[in-house]
Amino acid sequence: MSDRNHFLYSRSHYRGQVKPENLVFNANLQEFSQRLNLICGLQTNGKLTPIEAFDQIESLWHQLKFSKKALGIGKDSLQPGS
Repeated sequence: MSDRNHFLYSRSHYRGQVKPENLVFNANLQEFSQRLNLICGLQTNGKLTPIEAFDQIESLWHQLKFSKKALGIGKDSLQPGS
């Protein structure tokens, strides 16, 4: 059972600057990617309509955007002189 879960829900190692907010966002980004793949597969196989798939993907995107904003990811890179 564990091998199947590892195969289906594998996680990549984080290689960026180690800060708590970066690690949390990386986990959120990986979850977004996994869910996106699942939705695409369901739509391709006829289990979801294109509209349902689009709506679900749009919802996931908004969740990821909110997560980025709430964690303050990317603010430092916009500062002049950084």
